[in-house]
Amino acid sequence: DSPAYIGALAASVRDHWQMHGRAQRLLMSFHGIPEANVRKGDPYARQCERTAALLAAALGLAPDAWSLAYQSRFGRARWLQPYTSETVAALARDGTRSVDVICPAFAADCLETLEEIEVEDRARFLRAGGTRLDYVAALNARPEHVQALSRLVALHTRGWIGAAAARAAGAFPRVVSSS
Repeated sequence: DSPAYIGALAASVRDHWQMHGRAQRLLMSFHGIPEANVRKGDPYARQCERTAALLAAALGLAPDAWSLAYQSRFGRARWLQPYTSETVAALARDGTRSVDVICPAFAADCLETLEEIEVEDRARFLRAGGTRLDYVAALNARPEHVQALSRLVALHTRGWIGAAAARAAGAFPRVVSSS
């Protein structure tokens, strides 16, 4: 929920819309995990939902203009739903003709995501009656992304460098065991 990260995602989507036009629906597809992990307390699903809601708000999207789904499941276990592959087909069957898909949890484009979204899910969408499914590229080396990551690293490592330097200079007393 970093404002800089949400801002970078929103800028990426806006740039995509400016270059390719805006689709009827923005689908935010996150990498899935087994549902059992969430039942055991993993906060990932809530984090994805919050990121999606913040991005939709930053873009000014109405609730019916965006969706969230999960991709890349494997094995027999039940994974987080809705599944991206089923969602794109259902959207097309329900009359949505164009969809832009962004994968906010991926910092950089990877072959698995490109194959799954740009090839397999696009084919599913078109077979089900859709006319256009576009993949919104990951943030990769966008300046806003690099800046957002830099801010997060600085925030979460605050004090580490000074403490390491002080330790190296002998500023902290050694703990001597009394045993």
